[in-house]
Amino acid sequence: MSYNLGWIPPSHIIGSHHWVDSSGGMVPHEAVKGGQDEDGGMMYVGRAYHESDLLPAKVCPNHGCAFVSYNGQEFSKSEYQVLCSSHIAWKPTELDNIPPQAIQVGRTSTGEPLYVGRTIVNGYMTPGKVHQSHRCLYVPFAGEERCFQQYEVLILY
Repeated sequence: MSYNLGWIPPSHIIGSHHWVDSSGGMVPHEAVKGGQDEDGGMMYVGRAYHESDLLPAKVCPNHGCAFVSYNGQEFSKSEYQVLCSSHIAWKPTELDNIPPQAIQVGRTSTGEPLYVGRTIVNGYMTPGKVHQSHRCLYVPFAGEERCFQQYEVLILY
């Protein structure tokens, strides 16, 4: 399956990023960190296909997979891509306020762009998908999809 979205950063952005195919919990050394799991393991920014959508994912090496949220549930994925960049930052935002420098990470089957965000869940910074038309961040956590209206979104600078 092709992961190419054709997203082009705004002209004022000088940083770059790339995606690395991976599986089984493996992440490259330049992977973008997204948070920390309850078990103490790092979580990284990724993406994976589910139900014809390319979804932002939290990659959890300690679990040997990536997790996506979809339709109220959390799903594990053994094959995924990992985001690599040294030109990223997390910007606080809320609802559907997506800054122009936010990295488009995925897309719904109907063509809606998806972004990666993160927030504190049960005391741990946890990444998930920003679904702009739903005006929230969805985080896959403990088998379900949790919704948050205030979060940080990943930007390229």
